[in-house]
Amino acid sequence: MSFGLGFHPLALGVRFVLELAALVCFGVWAWAVAPGALRFVAVVAVPLLVAVLWGVFATPGDASRSGGTVITTPGPLRLVLELAVFFGGAAALYATGAHTLAVVLAAVLAVYHLLSWDRIVWLLGH
Repeated sequence: MSFGLGFHPLALGVRFVLELAALVCFGVWAWAVAPGALRFVAVVAVPLLVAVLWGVFATPGDASRSGGTVITTPGPLRLVLELAVFFGGAAALYATGAHTLAVVLAAVLAVYHLLSWDRIVWLLGH
């Protein structure tokens, strides 16, 4: 079954890199805001929590993932979660003072999502 750019293997590779970047951004933010030795816990715990939420809530049949899910999530809600993780990572980076990098990341995310419009339409319909 062929969809479009949102489900293309190259786009999914880019998406994976953007997911990792978001998790790194949350880790950078956790390091910046956590006091003292708690930083070492927060830098692992915050991205791990985000990753768990990211992986647990999914829309069944999503070809950009395994298609399976732990907690069945309606497509529109999954889209909100994805946007929160992706753009939340950029916002977290911005909050650390890395304004230029955060804006560049947000722009890349916006372009990625515009080019993946077919997947967004799919999520909204499921």
